[in-house]
Amino acid sequence: MNKRMFLATQLRKTHVQFSRKLSSKPIEDLNLRTCIALLQSCAQNQELGKGRKIHSRMLVSGHLGSPPSATSLINMYSKCNSIADAVSVFRMSTNVHNVFVYNSLIAGLTVNGLPNEAFEFYCKMRLFGVAPDKFTFPCVIKACSNILDLKNTHGLLFKLGLDSDLFIGSALLHSYLEFELMGDALEVFEGLPSNDDVVLWNAMINGYVQIGGFDKALVIFRRMADNGLIPNRFTVTGVLSALALAGEVRDGMLVHAFAIKMGYDTGVAVLNALIDMYGKCRQLADALVVFENMMDKDMYSWNSIISVHEQCGDHDGTLGLLKVMVSSGFQPDLVTVTAALPACSSLAALMHGREVHGYMIINGLNNAGNTYTDNAIMDMYTKCGSMREARLVFDKMKIKDVASWNIMVMGYGMHGFGKESLNLFSRMCESGLKPDEVSFVGVLAACSHAGLVSQGRELLAEMQPLYGVTPAIEHYACVIDMLGRAGKLEEAFELISNMSIKPNQVVWRALLAACRLHGNADLAEVAAQRVLELEPEHCGNYVLMSNIYGAAGRYEQVAELRHTMRQQDVKKSPGCSWIELSDGMHAFLNGDRSHPEEHFLYDGLDSLTACLRERGWIDRFEIFWFHVIINEISCCENKVDDISSDNIKKWTDDVTNEQMHTTSTIYNLENALIKTCFVWKMFMSLLPDRFGAQIMGLLLFKKTYSKLWRKKLSMSLF
Repeated sequence: MNKRMFLATQLRKTHVQFSRKLSSKPIEDLNLRTCIALLQSCAQNQELGKGRKIHSRMLVSGHLGSPPSATSLINMYSKCNSIADAVSVFRMSTNVHNVFVYNSLIAGLTVNGLPNEAFEFYCKMRLFGVAPDKFTFPCVIKACSNILDLKNTHGLLFKLGLDSDLFIGSALLHSYLEFELMGDALEVFEGLPSNDDVVLWNAMINGYVQIGGFDKALVIFRRMADNGLIPNRFTVTGVLSALALAGEVRDGMLVHAFAIKMGYDTGVAVLNALIDMYGKCRQLADALVVFENMMDKDMYSWNSIISVHEQCGDHDGTLGLLKVMVSSGFQPDLVTVTAALPACSSLAALMHGREVHGYMIINGLNNAGNTYTDNAIMDMYTKCGSMREARLVFDKMKIKDVASWNIMVMGYGMHGFGKESLNLFSRMCESGLKPDEVSFVGVLAACSHAGLVSQGRELLAEMQPLYGVTPAIEHYACVIDMLGRAGKLEEAFELISNMSIKPNQVVWRALLAACRLHGNADLAEVAAQRVLELEPEHCGNYVLMSNIYGAAGRYEQVAELRHTMRQQDVKKSPGCSWIELSDGMHAFLNGDRSHPEEHFLYDGLDSLTACLRERGWIDRFEIFWFHVIINEISCCENKVDDISSDNIKKWTDDVTNEQMHTTSTIYNLENALIKTCFVWKMFMSLLPDRFGAQIMGLLLFKKTYSKLWRKKLSMSLF
């Protein structure tokens, strides 16, 4: 390092001396060697003005008639980013063109981003009979803008015997990697006389990573270690990227340990690669440890950890980190908000989603009309239930791809606007875009939710002949669900029997849910048998069948099912609900005691339960749910030791006669009491005015707060 600084100092001193000599001596005293040295100094320091003065003096003194003078002038103008002057010098010195002059111009054009012009002069060079040398080809290889030119140049190198030159081979290797021709790159790599250059090994590793060949990248890395080469920081970064794609967290930890041993863990690039590797391997805690221990975090570090949280499903953590990022002085960019939007979608956090969208508009992050970003915004609005805002974004899009139409088609279908979904699907086809598999999932689901049975049948029949899309299991599941909702259970079962592909658990579960809806216990048994064969450990299948038996009054089968669940250790996952208020997201699990206001919440539920019992309310249409609650209590709190089918029947009769006397807590109020709009109406009518006002007040508060947000430009995230 000291030697390099010494040489730079000497070069500056030489330049000063030459400048003084230039200003003090007469023109005739400046010989060609002095002028060339001065031009080299001007090129090194990018002093275009002084270089032009020297050029003018050389012109007056007659020093332009030699190849060295032309080469020096072209080199000076090229390095001073005045390529037009370099070409002008070349054309004015046609009588002295040799390989050095051509090499200088070709290199200058390549460095200044004009590869096509550089390759054109290379062709002229060969046309005029000037033979290229080994210094010509590295620049020519970089100037090859297509694979054919690169292959032809490689063939000439092989003919001239220059393909084994390390400098030329390195240029060939990098060019093949840019074109993602890994086979040719590997052939060049294997043919090099010396493979002790770590840069070339790194290039091969990164080349395989870019095309997704992580397994071959790891093979190259192991070969590198076998050859006794010590990986550098760039090697570690490339290998971590390969391990991230492969999901090899154990090997990733070994590379992490190696980076610590070599002192590479202080580099931001290596740490960012570690965060990405741990994130893609679903090791969120390890990624967070690396991030928190970073001394210098850059924008990529924040984007990486935010994206990792989103990939791992920690949507609350994604938005929380976004807030910390802003408070740390970093301004979110397009990558940041693109990671934040799916988090808002998953949480149905409409207010935060609007805030992110507003931030993008204010900061001009989507002025160019990026289709991918617009799709993410639309997806957020549709999943948050705001189809009006999603449609505004859709209508303003400059370029709509198939994904854009699919999002809107699925959004309208998901929220019950079946006819609008079908209308958009027709418009997409009329626009010239060909619907794909996702398009048909969306439109068939829309037909299912809106009860458009005939349209759904037609679409399924037209998929293959009109659109060239082969019906997949997802499409059949949508149609089965559609027929089941419409009460056409026999037709749904017939469709399953005649499917061109083997039905899976999704199809059978759709039929099972339809049987529960319409109380067809016999067909439900057939569907349940198939579902339980395919998914014996899925709790939802047992719950569905248990509900069907309960609704049919077949409580012995209910007891058998629940006994089977306990024997196979199948447990029902607790339901989760959440609400977005001014102070953030509030999530609740069944029987949850973790909320800071849990005493207030449970006191309120107990008061509601007591009030309902005093007024004699019971859901005659969903009586079985009380049986579920009693079983929950017997399993969780041991308040009931044994509940036989006779006891259940006797207890049910008592309930039917409104003679129920129990002090047990109703655990899942939503599932147990509020099942249909009719039941909800009964539930609200029996509540005292003060309770009804409180519940409606909470609902109105959420709606009012959403309206108030529109008047605020700044919210909690930014």
